[in-house]
Amino acid sequence: MSEKVRIRRDIASMSAYTPTASLEVFAERLGLPVEELIKLDANENPFGPSPRVIEALAKLPNMHIYPDPESGKLRDLLSDYSGVPAAQILCGAGADELIELILQLFIEPGDAIINTPPTFAMYGFDAPLYHGRVIDVYRHDDFSLDIAGIEEAVRRHDAKLVFLCSPNNPSGNLIPRAEIERLLELPATVVVDEAYIEFAEAESLATRVSEYPNLIVLRTMSKWAGLAGLRVGYGIFPPALMPQLWKIKQPYNVNVAADIAAQASLEDVDFLLERVDELVEQRKRLEVAFAELPYLSPYPSCANFVLNRVGGMSAADFRDRLARQGIIVRYYNKPRLDDHIRISAGRPEQIDRLLEVMSAIALG
Repeated sequence: MSEKVRIRRDIASMSAYTPTASLEVFAERLGLPVEELIKLDANENPFGPSPRVIEALAKLPNMHIYPDPESGKLRDLLSDYSGVPAAQILCGAGADELIELILQLFIEPGDAIINTPPTFAMYGFDAPLYHGRVIDVYRHDDFSLDIAGIEEAVRRHDAKLVFLCSPNNPSGNLIPRAEIERLLELPATVVVDEAYIEFAEAESLATRVSEYPNLIVLRTMSKWAGLAGLRVGYGIFPPALMPQLWKIKQPYNVNVAADIAAQASLEDVDFLLERVDELVEQRKRLEVAFAELPYLSPYPSCANFVLNRVGGMSAADFRDRLARQGIIVRYYNKPRLDDHIRISAGRPEQIDRLLEVMSAIALG
């Protein structure tokens, strides 16, 4: 790079995040038609959005006008859905944007955050971009939290933030509420990412935010509502933080299509939750079927996916065998996960095909 172009040295030396690719990219890589692919690698909702979303987007008005910078109507609907005041809700371009906003709000150069890998990669990826130090407190072998380790790390490093994913991605386990309440006693703000809470058959912590000045809950429309491609997330924040967040949020961060789609989804909640129930049934089906295969050891899941330890072959080889059959799953080439595969719940016919291929692999 030219000496005249002086980018940040830490960014020049960092590794890039590796996201999942689109169906079109996978089709080109595999040499298969898009319609033959079964994409089970990104925990997307294979049923797609509510029909009301399709109808609303087909009549989308005013695309030449900037959206409501406060997402006022959407926040009112989210208030009804989540049971918390709209004044405590902030919308973002996916929960990812809200993670960045939290880091912007809290982190000064050298401040520490607590990360609990294996978990959602964006916490550890984003923090250095905002000059934060990432302190990893690894989970136990069953992916439960090392509570004592987190407590020690917060105190030793004077960490400002603790990021928790519940249900955890990629393991699918829910963090017991008592453990989160214990961590809320720490001199740090606890961020609970509930991207998969609709699949968990468990109560959200959203309504508890008002009780704790150091609790933040993140939610998303990507998974349960099938809006991953439109990027709509929201956070529930303590009242004292909201004025500060409004200062730093980009004014038109939720585009008009995403805003309208999210509103239409929240006006069709019962329909969408029926689809959530169907995906939970397919996840349970996967757990049972995977346990019967000689080369997979599934972990219990409260999300819309199942993590498996692979035996008898490398996890990368198993991924590639499925890919050659047009089935795309998630492999993590990283510590504690290099022999694991995560597979999302799909439509019944997609799971039929997946299990057919996996049975053939088992037979050799």
